[in-house]
Amino acid sequence: MSYATVGRPVPRVDGVEKVTGREAYAADVTLPGTLWAKVLRSTVPRGRLVRVDTSRAQTMPGVRVVLTGADIPPFFVGQRVKDMPILARDEVRYVGEPIAAVAAESAAIAEEAIDSITVEYEELPAVLDPLTAMEPSAPLLHAEASSYKNAADVPAGAHNLQGFALFEHGDLDAAMQRADRFFEHTFRTPLTHHGYLEPHACTVWVEADGRVQVWASNKAPFLLRDMLSEDLGIPADRITVHILSVGGDFGGKSSIIDAPIAYVLSERARLPVKLILGYDEELIAAAHRHPAVITLRTGVSRDGVLQAMSVRAVFSGGAYACFKHSPQGVVMGPRQTASCYRIPAIRIENYCVYTNHVPCTQTRAPGAPQIVFAVESHLDLIARDLGIDPVELRLRNLLEDGDSAPLGQKWQQIRARETLQKAADVCGWGGPKPSPSFGRGIAIYERGAAAGRSGAALTIEHDGRVRVGIGVPDVGPGTSTVVRQIVAETLGVPVDQVAVEATDTDNVPYDSGVGGSKSTNSPGNAAHRAALELRERLLIATAHQMECSPEEINVLEGRLIGPGGQSLSIGDAARLVSPSVGLSHVAVFEPGSQAPVTSFCVQVAEVEVDPETGQVRVQQLFTVHDVGTIINDVTHQGQIDGGLIQGLGYGLMEENPIEDGRITTAHLGDFKIPTSADTPPLRTVLLEPVDGPVPFQGKAIGEIPNVPTAAAIVNAVHDAVGVRLYELPATAEKIVAALHGDE
Repeated sequence: MSYATVGRPVPRVDGVEKVTGREAYAADVTLPGTLWAKVLRSTVPRGRLVRVDTSRAQTMPGVRVVLTGADIPPFFVGQRVKDMPILARDEVRYVGEPIAAVAAESAAIAEEAIDSITVEYEELPAVLDPLTAMEPSAPLLHAEASSYKNAADVPAGAHNLQGFALFEHGDLDAAMQRADRFFEHTFRTPLTHHGYLEPHACTVWVEADGRVQVWASNKAPFLLRDMLSEDLGIPADRITVHILSVGGDFGGKSSIIDAPIAYVLSERARLPVKLILGYDEELIAAAHRHPAVITLRTGVSRDGVLQAMSVRAVFSGGAYACFKHSPQGVVMGPRQTASCYRIPAIRIENYCVYTNHVPCTQTRAPGAPQIVFAVESHLDLIARDLGIDPVELRLRNLLEDGDSAPLGQKWQQIRARETLQKAADVCGWGGPKPSPSFGRGIAIYERGAAAGRSGAALTIEHDGRVRVGIGVPDVGPGTSTVVRQIVAETLGVPVDQVAVEATDTDNVPYDSGVGGSKSTNSPGNAAHRAALELRERLLIATAHQMECSPEEINVLEGRLIGPGGQSLSIGDAARLVSPSVGLSHVAVFEPGSQAPVTSFCVQVAEVEVDPETGQVRVQQLFTVHDVGTIINDVTHQGQIDGGLIQGLGYGLMEENPIEDGRITTAHLGDFKIPTSADTPPLRTVLLEPVDGPVPFQGKAIGEIPNVPTAAAIVNAVHDAVGVRLYELPATAEKIVAALHGDE
């Protein structure tokens, strides 16, 4: 179908403001009288606080407030599980945990005050490996874990568990008995940071009457408001969160990491308080991606058909569970284990464990890159052991229409086979290799479009302008631009007549926030619904004016055109319905069950490996996507390219190693993320669109491209030089060690 606006090259709403530097971010907010906050953080991974001496800081000129955990009530915060104190009181559980906070008249004074505070610890044994933490002999990191508000149910006798979930379908024992061969492998993934450009920043102002104003780098303003309300005991209608652009998120900007500290300081000072994390603080103290240890045991028939799979996924959750919001207290990625394949029986044990490192949170497709790395590596190992080509093994097991996914889900329009076959075709799979150390690797992933509650407020002014109020910030993918196109297409007006606004939680409808690849699906559906309902009212009023039926009226370029050439501008039509003010309407999108349509992505990595140094050079990355209607091809491709580069980094270089309980990558010079020099040619292939759940039959794209990349790269390394890496990232050192038999 041809559209006037959807699928057209429309400039980004925020493009000019961002490239000229005029866009306001959280760190740019400075109110009259603003104080600057700094935080003193733990230098040990676990220990009792014997003494915190703030006496020098208290007397420094320009210092307004100095706080320790002893100065505030003993309450805990968190997205779901309330287990983290605002400031440590008796014990610290990771390097970087906040111990004291200062508000001063300048950042320099605040920094000097923080440096003057001395802390005496009684160090305690720390545990950093999740498997070790689960052993009964390991130190118990939270003796009171079951008493925390919203604490997850865990198996009786479990040790140091934040959460546990069991997913199973089919008779595992019977299915295993039908297998001819059994394969078991264990894979590990690292602790990593999200790598967003903008660090956490917020300003909080507790006004004289107790109202709270918040400006934060946060992707879910209403959730932030509600968490602050619950955790701090303030009515939600007394808190206003101002919605700002977010300079990158990838899952890391939904927490309340800094706002409670700024709130307590502002409450004491009765002035606005600004807290901006330095990137050194980001790397040691902001929530990270979970490390994981994943063991797969699979039964296979002689011809390579999967019979059964047993999965044990253990995620290291860090010192607190506060940054997760699943009721089970786990990372939900394991639910998609091998979800592209027919497997008659599967059992997935999903653990999240307390450990003495920085707390972890959701990261782009939470848990999926870890699980897909393990599953797609495991399948390659099975294929090679059975003497079956890796593509052929997958083709024998991929879902087709009518099949159930491993956990019993039923989807429509399953295009796994077409996506995989297209990827194999475009890369020349099985063709000649240009050199002996050249390899190809393949991996597949599926993800549907998530949905959350969203609202949209539309107003058609009498001059024809359309204003759309939504409750989410733009975190980078161009949500406002896409919503603008959806509304323009629905109302039949030029796109430059539509303005999208996200002001604050007092003045826009509720939204559950960005995340889960739902940025187009949720606010897009809400805006689409509001526009459809307003359009219907305009058609009825105009038909009455023109003495015809609504079906006889066409809407084109902002005008309603009736029989005999009668014409009315959309603004004048709005005046017919609402003579005194613009015509307004609020629509709410409430998701039902998960959409029965998913999206498949297959990626192929071509690599060259230096057998002497182990250096991996990715020559080309192919990514093939099963898509719906593309609302905006520029932002759609931007999500694909950005995701590929993130997957490249996860596969080859990104990690935050810990030595003696301390993260060793203290700045961006040490924490390596891909640059343009590391980025190979990226080739995207899109299958012919089919219907999806997003307005105008779109499908999800946001979190999909970063997931299979690491697995494809590691499989390509194996194809190139014959060594299998069971742990990410695939560094030169690991490859050389494997080549020399030291793995």
